[in-house]
Amino acid sequence: MLFNSLDFAIFLPIVYILYWFGTSRNLKLQNLLIVLSSYIFYGWWDWRFLSLILFSTLVDYLVGLRLETENNSKKRLIWLWTSILVNLGFLGFFKYYNFFIENFMTAFSIFGIPLKANSLNIILPVGISFYTFQTLSYTIDVYKKKLAPTKDFIAFAAFVSFFPQLVAGPIERATHLLPQFFKKRTFDYENSVMGLRQILWGFFKKLVIADNCAELANLIFENYSTFSGLTLLLGALFFAFQIYGDFSGYSDIAIGTSKLFGFSLMQNFAFPYFSRDIAEFWRRWHISLSTWFRDYLYIPLGGSRGSALKKLRNTLIIFTVSGFWHGANWTFIFWGFLNAVYFIPLLITEKNRSNLDIIAMGKILPGIKEFLQMTLTFFMTLIAWIFFRSESMGKAFHYIGKIFSPSILQLPSASEFMTIKMNPFYTVFLILSFLVIEWLGREGTFAIEGMKNRFPQYFRWLIYLSLGLIIFIFGNFTKTEFIYFAF
Repeated sequence: MLFNSLDFAIFLPIVYILYWFGTSRNLKLQNLLIVLSSYIFYGWWDWRFLSLILFSTLVDYLVGLRLETENNSKKRLIWLWTSILVNLGFLGFFKYYNFFIENFMTAFSIFGIPLKANSLNIILPVGISFYTFQTLSYTIDVYKKKLAPTKDFIAFAAFVSFFPQLVAGPIERATHLLPQFFKKRTFDYENSVMGLRQILWGFFKKLVIADNCAELANLIFENYSTFSGLTLLLGALFFAFQIYGDFSGYSDIAIGTSKLFGFSLMQNFAFPYFSRDIAEFWRRWHISLSTWFRDYLYIPLGGSRGSALKKLRNTLIIFTVSGFWHGANWTFIFWGFLNAVYFIPLLITEKNRSNLDIIAMGKILPGIKEFLQMTLTFFMTLIAWIFFRSESMGKAFHYIGKIFSPSILQLPSASEFMTIKMNPFYTVFLILSFLVIEWLGREGTFAIEGMKNRFPQYFRWLIYLSLGLIIFIFGNFTKTEFIYFAF
């Protein structure tokens, strides 16, 4: 079920009413309602894959119980690896089987040994990368004794399948989200209003920014050989705001929806395009994934301790694995590798933690140095996004080559965008307006969070109604899936 669909517009109020007016006196009933609602939400896409979530839930629930009673260190490790292999086994089969088969055959053909193997017509289950990592956080933390295993299967099933963040995050830690299912939730008007405010902003990002940018980005990337370098640069710009508006918009809707039900989810984006270096960008982009890799992969590998060579190795591993997590294509792997290349000079010079504060904190405008740093970081990110969006490595390099050709001086013509409903100049204006709002609200967890403290009630309502009107007029209502559903 898509957030930007009529189905969800009907589903959410029904669940909300049942949650607060039908089950609010019984915590177990509330949790059971969340499980049932989450399974309906996910099964709306394809009910057959509910068995995967249920099986993963059962495995990790039972492994958690065994880890509590098992004192033998070797047997505890076996139980942990049972969870890891089951979860990553499912993920590997559905997401990477064809990739490995095709590359295995290609590798042998290079040496003149042709192999024949059939690829499978595998449907990738929506959100499998997200709920797999979420359940793994549980078993790893139980193994490390950071968390006591739960004996309440319904509460655990609710944690695994919680519908607001089930298919595209944030990837919650068991230590943060699971305990919330054991606490009595009471209706909080202020928290609900804040949730609705964040949902509104999330829909603005998705429908107005991301989906309008998507039409332009798709047109340019799919026909890149016919466009000038400047148009291709604009295409990369449109994709940069498509993926940011799409993914952070989903996160805002997920976090806001969770607030309606009395839950707190972690912030997943912290205005990443206002970063002054790549290290800061990765502290602000997809925070739930980058911190997951940091805590469960980078630190166990040794992190930033040890020799310079080990630091480089660990950095290359974490960024490359992060790229591979996004998809079974060399373009994603190279995207991760390129970000590692960006990051390594900061690591070597020990400047990777230079920018921990908010840019231009308490100021209206950044300084000249900060502006130049932010512009350079955004441009580097823009180039990396071209690999992320391209279908193949060859097309990505060709695309970038055309950007840095003399045709970059050729202005785009209006005829190039005849098939697009939204005038590209309107889209550019919307992006600039969006950036202004994000800049003014960058000290909050989302752009319009602090409106209550800045403006009187009548003015806030005027802004909310204006946002709703902008969404109605400029929103793209083609029911486009969120980009990260594919990951």
